[in-house]
Amino acid sequence: MSSGLDNGWTRAVSLFAALTLMLLVTLLPRGLTVADGSPIGHGVLMLIMWGLSAGFVYGVGFIPRNGLLRVLLGPIAAWCGMGVGFFFYIQHFMR
Repeated sequence: MSSGLDNGWTRAVSLFAALTLMLLVTLLPRGLTVADGSPIGHGVLMLIMWGLSAGFVYGVGFIPRNGLLRVLLGPIAAWCGMGVGFFFYIQHFMR
């Protein structure tokens, strides 16, 4: 992980985004649907949940010792996964 992404503001953004997405998924699960109202695929949902988990892991400051887990639970993976989730919610609110 680069030192440019390892500071307080990126952790705060990750934690805030993870908390926001967690509340959206819990309180408004209908946002995770496609335009015709059918639910999104399990693969996409798994990507969103991975990003959500990575956002919490990185946001609270945990740094795995294993290099692969450090990448998979880092800010880039978290932001990409959560970005997919927010994309579906933005589409849902724009309908």
